[in-house]
This record gives sequence, C-alpha cells and structure tokens, in this order.
Amino acid sequence: MSGDLLDLALRLPHVEYIEEDSAVFAQSIPWNLERILSSRHQAGAYGASSGGGLVEVYLLDTSIQSGHREIEGRVTVTDFVNVPEEDGTRFHRQASKCDSHGTHLAGVVSGRDAGVAKGTSLRSLRVLNCQGKGTVSGTLVGLEFIRKSQKAQPTGPLVVLLPLAGGYSRALNAACQHLAKVGVVLVAAAGNFRDDACLYSPASAPEVITVGATNAQDQPVSLGTLGTNFGRCVDLFAPGEDIIGASSDCSTCFVSQSGTSQAAAHVAGIVAMMLTAEPELNLAELRQKLIHFSAKGVINEAWFPEDQRVLTPNLVATLPPSTHRAGGRLLCRNVWSAYSGPTRMATAVARCAPDEELLSCSSFSRTGKRRGERIEVRAGRRVCLAHNAFGGKGVYAVARCCLLPQANCSVHTAPPGAGMETRVHCQQQGHVLTGCSSHWEATDPGVYWWPVQRPGQPDQCVGHGDASVHVSCCHAPGLECRVREHGIPGRAEQVTVACEEGWTLTSCSALPGASLVLGAYAMDDTCVVRTRDISAAGRTCEEATVAAAICCRSWPSQHASGEHQ
Repeated sequence: MSGDLLDLALRLPHVEYIEEDSAVFAQSIPWNLERILSSRHQAGAYGASSGGGLVEVYLLDTSIQSGHREIEGRVTVTDFVNVPEEDGTRFHRQASKCDSHGTHLAGVVSGRDAGVAKGTSLRSLRVLNCQGKGTVSGTLVGLEFIRKSQKAQPTGPLVVLLPLAGGYSRALNAACQHLAKVGVVLVAAAGNFRDDACLYSPASAPEVITVGATNAQDQPVSLGTLGTNFGRCVDLFAPGEDIIGASSDCSTCFVSQSGTSQAAAHVAGIVAMMLTAEPELNLAELRQKLIHFSAKGVINEAWFPEDQRVLTPNLVATLPPSTHRAGGRLLCRNVWSAYSGPTRMATAVARCAPDEELLSCSSFSRTGKRRGERIEVRAGRRVCLAHNAFGGKGVYAVARCCLLPQANCSVHTAPPGAGMETRVHCQQQGHVLTGCSSHWEATDPGVYWWPVQRPGQPDQCVGHGDASVHVSCCHAPGLECRVREHGIPGRAEQVTVACEEGWTLTSCSALPGASLVLGAYAMDDTCVVRTRDISAAGRTCEEATVAAAICCRSWPSQHASGEHQ
C-alpha cells in the first residue's frame, strides 16, 4: 500500500488503526524438530534448551537481519566482512536477498519458535555476498578472526558453523584443523552437488563434523538434478528439506529453505545443547555421542551410487536425551580411508582422531584381491594400513576408533609360521584382545584366509600359516571383551553377527568358506562380512563363511573395582 493510500485509509470514519499483515501457523512441531527427537524423548514434547549458557555459535555466511523476532537479542553482528563483488552489472543488492541465507540459518540454530537450541548466542561473520558467493581467502580470514577473538577474550565452548562448500582446499582444511586443535568445534555442510563430499572443503577436513541432508522420510535430499553430497567424509545426516525458519523479508516472516546448510545448522544446534549440558566434551566425544544417539539404518541407500553405499554412514542426527551421558558405554566408530589405487603395492591408511584409540583394523576390496591389513605406528600414533594385491583395483582401510580413557594399548605380531596356522596372543598381563588382523608380503597370496579369534582362546588370533598375524591388545579400567561368531554354509553374499545389548563391536573379521571374502567391517555394533559368489581356492562349496566379532564393554571405574575385588 502506498503512503497516499495509507493516509487516505486512516481518514475513513470507521478505521481506528492499520496493521501490517503477517503469517499465522498451525501450532504443531515442525517436522524437522520432531525428527531430531529420539525415541528416548517423550513423544510430542520438544525439550529444546531455553538458553545457551556460555556456548557461542559463530556463523560464517551472508549478512543477517538481526532484528527478526526469531533471533532478536540472540545475534551479535560482528564488523567482519570479507566478500567478493557480485557478478553481473545488473545485480541489485536488495537487503532481503542479501540477508536471506544467513537469517534463515540463524533461526534454525537458535530461533525462538523454529530453532533447535532456542536462545543460544550467535555471532555473525559475513563471508558470502548477496549472491551467496565467497572465497577461500575470505573464509580463512574469518577463521583467523575467530581465533584472535577467542585468544583476546576467552569464553565458554565455541561452535563454528560453516554452511558453505567449495572445491577441495588444502589451505581451508588446514585452517579448520588448526582451530579444532584449540578446542573449537566446527560443523560444515557436506555440499549440494550429489557428489563425494571428500572432493569439497571444508567438508573433507577430518576435524570437521560434516553433515548431509535428509527429508521428512529420512531419504537423501534431491535438489533438482543435484542433491546432498555423500561418502566417507560425511559423519551423519540431518533434516535439510523444506525447513521452516526466519525470513529476511520482514521481522515476523518465515520461509522454507532446503540444503545441507540447513542440515548442518541442525547439528550445530544439537552440539550447542550438548556443550551446554557438558561443557568439558571434546570433539572426539561429541562426534562419538552424535553417532551413538543417531537414528541408524533408516536411509534408503539405493539413492547413493553403488560404490559409495558402503562408505556413506546410514545415520540421521537426533537430539540426545537431557541425561545423555553414555553411562560408561564404550563408544566406537568407523573411519574409512581413501581408496588406495590399483597399483600392485598400493596401500590405504585410515587414522583415528587424537583423542580416540585404534582398537582394530580391517580392509575392503571390491574385487576381493587384497593382501590384508595391519596396525603400524607412525609419528607416535597408531594407524590402520590396508594392502592391495596383484590384479586388484584398490583397497580401503577401515579403522575402528573408540573412546577408551586411560587405555594402554599395544600391537603384537607373529611372522609366518612353519605350519598351516599362525598364532599370536596378548603378551602383557591384564591386557585383553580387542582386534585381529593379518597381511601377506607376497603381492599375490593366492589364498585369502583372514585371522579370527577362536572360542576358547580369548587372548589370541589364528591366521593362515603364510601370513603375518597381528593382535591389538589393551588394558583399561573395567574393560572386558568376548567373541561372537556366526557362519553360513555354502555360498553367501553377506554374513553378519551382532554384539549383545550393552556390548560394543571393536573388531570384525572373517573365516572364508565357499565364497571369496571382499572384506569385513562394522555397521554400528554388527560385524558385516561381504563376499563374492565364486569358489575360493582349495575350499568346498559346503564350507561355512564365518563372521567373527570381538565385543567389548567398559564398566565405570567404581563398578569395575567392585567387580574385581
């Protein structure tokens, strides 16, 4: 309405006042907020925090309309601006367009009505222009601004939300690593290119919690011909389609947006709430707990390219219950390496985070041609190595990385023996076996018999006589482990065995039967052995393929001391 019409309307005899139109909404929980509630919460009661405590979230994005009722009083717009010029001579900088992306994400994180961590404080840095475009250099300067601000005026826990993606950048990943080392938690969008997230930054940085996007049916988000990124660099998924949040069109407007930026904002909000409850949590503990409390196995993996399905986590983030301590539960996750490449002596390396223990090492090859795996110490840290074989097209190393405070772990190796089997056991008193692995020095071993822990021999691994066999052994307060096996006679594409309730899978290995083993790896606390339906050399069609799991639990110190008195 023009000013003249407004003035005329106010003069009409029956018009007392005129109010700007605004939106009204049905009073139900938005689907995305309902989705991040786990079954541990009471149905229909969204228990988000009403205050963020000392936790601050830094948002690197576009500018923000800080006066929006959703985020008013919660956002501090810093004076940091580092953006490129907009493309095109006809581009007009409309304020509502320039603020759109950042305002929406700020609302998703801490909005009064539609936010995950209601009331959490945000600080806004502008690194994207009105077209949503920025530069690596601008983002680097923004991260340095955060580091200097933290150093000049230390506060409580910091979360940095990076709802942006560009091509792989070693410099940007290194900056994320540097910030993570000083205790900052970084959460990044996986990217909207329907591609491997490892090809993009900051999504590919191991120190970043990388988030893909799912819809209301827990399926990967499609955005036209594109969609959410996927692969081994993604840690988990979160709601990212038709997300209702603050709109920059007016101070009371709302809008729906989609993408991995919105998904990352959900996880940033969850992390802020976790840190409010437990400010002492480090990055490794946060990541492990996010994985532990996520909804598992709900995504239809057929959406992903076939070669990415085994690498992509089938996890959708949920909000941990208000008492979200794991109660002494041993928490573990998989870390997949990059593909080794097809050369005869190619190796793949998988590494755990600094605050995690590597409890076992396995490998996977799409052709089944691999020379095994082993744990090796490099630069004072244990790493998982996998070896390609002659004629193979490459191999993945799979590290089983766990939170095991006060652990003392070691690896013991037995070289190839003179007989049909090679055996090795834990040599130190009080140490328990957490993993078995083996490898052949020959580039074409010709037979693929992987080591297993046998029932009745809880402290040793048994492997082929021509292979070196390795055991991973650990001592930690209250740690105990046991073996579980399951076999299927004849040919089988997959064999699984799961740990019992309360026990955590620390190692997964296979004894091949009539099928060629492609590899063994963990899916949550289930050991999965993948095979190809061809007869293995020297084996009959009736021999069973066996999945062997080592399952461990770690009692709290008080319980453990009482148990062993």
